[in-house]
Amino acid sequence: MRETAKTPAKESERTFVVRVVDSVTHIDRSVWEELAGASPAVAGETTQATSPNPFVSHAFLSSLEDSACVGERAGWLPQHLILEDEAGQAIAAAPAYLKSHSQGEYVFDQGWADAFQRAGGRYYPKLQMSVPFTPASGPRLLVGQTPGADIRRQALAESAKTYAERTGVSSVHATFLIDKDLSVLEDSDWLHRTDQQFHFLNRGYDTYEAFLDTLASRKRKTLRRERREALENDIEIVWLTGSDLTEEAWDAFYAFYLDTGSRKWGRPYLNRRFFSLIGERMADQTLLVMARRGGRYIAGALNFIGADTVYGRNWGCIEEHPFLHFEVCYHQAIDYAIAHKLAVVEAGAQGQHKLARGYEPVTTHSAHWIGHPGLRRAVEDYLESEREEVARVSEILGEHTPYKKGDGGASQS
Repeated sequence: MRETAKTPAKESERTFVVRVVDSVTHIDRSVWEELAGASPAVAGETTQATSPNPFVSHAFLSSLEDSACVGERAGWLPQHLILEDEAGQAIAAAPAYLKSHSQGEYVFDQGWADAFQRAGGRYYPKLQMSVPFTPASGPRLLVGQTPGADIRRQALAESAKTYAERTGVSSVHATFLIDKDLSVLEDSDWLHRTDQQFHFLNRGYDTYEAFLDTLASRKRKTLRRERREALENDIEIVWLTGSDLTEEAWDAFYAFYLDTGSRKWGRPYLNRRFFSLIGERMADQTLLVMARRGGRYIAGALNFIGADTVYGRNWGCIEEHPFLHFEVCYHQAIDYAIAHKLAVVEAGAQGQHKLARGYEPVTTHSAHWIGHPGLRRAVEDYLESEREEVARVSEILGEHTPYKKGDGGASQS
């Protein structure tokens, strides 16, 4: 699709051209990184990805494509929206995928699809503006840091709707949004949906002990005992990043990943080549927390590093040990964030068990444009009650964090 999109500005009307590309590799890496928020001086270097959010980096998205983790066969066909100025220069972008199912999204709309199908409609294909298999908040309307950002965000929002109308897809879904993107999409008549995750918020702790000091005494003792018992049986923990991410380490982690995937979902989304590619292209933004016993790796967790956030993604093991999952996935991520003065640990979707380990309820946001008036009304009514329920649950959970009164535990929006 190539079209002209007119978006009114405050002073005048500016004309943009919207182009759809089937691979992020059609856009120069330095241009994409600049749109994703990297400073222009750094983005042009021939180094690894520098996007503040690793998941919208050219390196991450191209690794998904080049490893065939996304594509037509996977039901994630890249349809990235590129906004160009009159000179043909890309000035905004939105990672987007034509979907033939609702798997790998972590914002669940299968009920909407079933209801629409029973009523005689066709829900699939749909357009998904997101990062595949990644329930982490970040920018979806990539506009860089130059003036006029909201104008370009609005143009992308309208262009996604035009794409749906011209191709006949039922709907467009932008998930795990930052506030700036959500505001523009709501102004463009998209529906607002909320959900809940659990994040660790680093309130300037110098050490892990300083964090523990903010917890109630009983909770503090419980976590100390849990961490101690997790490392019994001569288990040691190592952090692997940068040049330490060897193929041997990826082989071990991939075995863990396959084990977890086969037990939970039946078919893991990511293949072995993907892990090699991110090791090549974004090693400095990748962290493997690995547990080792008797000279071999027995468990591990994959994390990505952003400008101020540790993003926990995948976990697996080949030996079961009490509390080892909590140690490798949650406690070690907190250790890393404190040691590197990072503000947040996002530990992925779901999991109220994270609450007892210092993670707090946080509201996540998505936006949905639905073409069919009847389906839109039904979804709009549902989302209103769902938002109320998410807010109510977050408030209740916020009262049950392990922190001393006044030292945290408030839900975040």
